[in-house]
Amino acid sequence: MTGLPYLMVAPNGARRTKADHPALPMTLPEIVATAKACSLAGADGLHLHLRDSQGCHLLDSGAYREALSELHTVVPEMTLQITTEAAGRYAAPHQRAVALEAGAGFVSIALREMVQDTEDSVVMGFYQECHARGIAVQHILYDASDFDLLSRLLPDELLRSPGLQMIFVLGRYSKDQDSNPDDLTPFLARKEAMGLMPDWAVCAFGRGETDCLCEAHRRGGKLRVGFENSLWNADGGIAQDNAERVRQMRAACLR
Repeated sequence: MTGLPYLMVAPNGARRTKADHPALPMTLPEIVATAKACSLAGADGLHLHLRDSQGCHLLDSGAYREALSELHTVVPEMTLQITTEAAGRYAAPHQRAVALEAGAGFVSIALREMVQDTEDSVVMGFYQECHARGIAVQHILYDASDFDLLSRLLPDELLRSPGLQMIFVLGRYSKDQDSNPDDLTPFLARKEAMGLMPDWAVCAFGRGETDCLCEAHRRGGKLRVGFENSLWNADGGIAQDNAERVRQMRAACLR
């Protein structure tokens, strides 16, 4: 399977709206335009969230297929990853169905959400089915304890595979959802203690996003930046748009 892109942009997420930032993309045309701008700014991947006609988080296979088709045409150079985030609206069976039926080659899945009201054997079978279909799953870990879920739910051949993908979420449950570079240490310590060698990335909430992603870059990780997790530049100012965040992260990590 193809590895994670180095710098993925997550331009909207499931919850923020234009009330949070007027440049946050919500409609498909806005998402496509943002993807193009971020690609030109240096992002090589897009973490895709869709919204319905009311602006609410949407998990729908048909809508994903439409969006992926248009994005592949406009930004063929970008890796496109869909989300299966529940956001309080969807149950695990629906999330699994969308992951398998949306036509995406890359899917982001929270381990914690997959086990909601679901037997472990069902989840294990789902991950095996994704692997059989060539769907790259990036497992979302919110803290180091999620490694216990990872080892419980993944068959050993997937857990030890060089194609294993993870994203470490920093600051999601911190006070005011502000991340700190030190938040990364427990994840890396647990990864090393388990002898895992995944393709890993980091996303970080709040004003600490830039510092956290620079630390991840320094320690060999890949990066996810954008308005889903943070609106702030390193100087504390609000970014003009997602493309500005991409440009600033490339400048910060490649200087």
